Amino acid sequence: MERKPAMFKSHMEIALEEARAAALRGEVPVGAVLIAPDGSIAARAGNRTRELSDPTAHAEILVLREACAAKGSERLQGYDLYVTLEPCAMCAAAIAAARIARVYYGASDPKSGGVAHGACVFSHPQAHHSPEVYEAIAEDEATKVLKDFFAARRLK
Repeated sequence: MERKPAMFKSHMEIALEEARAAALRGEVPVGAVLIAPDGSIAARAGNRTRELSDPTAHAEILVLREACAAKGSERLQGYDLYVTLEPCAMCAAAIAAARIARVYYGASDPKSGGVAHGACVFSHPQAHHSPEVYEAIAEDEATKVLKDFFAARRLK
């Protein structure tokens, strides 16, 4: 039975905190937070691809790994994912494989997105699972974090 919250509460500010922390580490500032069905935080992370020398260490993948390990299962039915940037195709495929219930994201990613752009993983006929998707949650702030990061890098 699907959980029906009495009132929507966005957890995007936590994802934005993780994105800002990633930027301070020199990582592309993307943050994610995974919310368990009981409303608690199951995992939170920012990108760590450079730090871990791992091209799969995107914020979304890191929170999925942590929550799956804690639960002892590869399935996270009923969990909600908040991420500051539209997930790429790799992350969208992992989100589908984990059976995440809902994905909330901030900034769109016309260049590398895999949800509303590019591969459109969730709407592909081979998708085994398609979560509910809500876009443009705290979009202005998520976009600002990314733009500020890349503008500062161009000045160097």
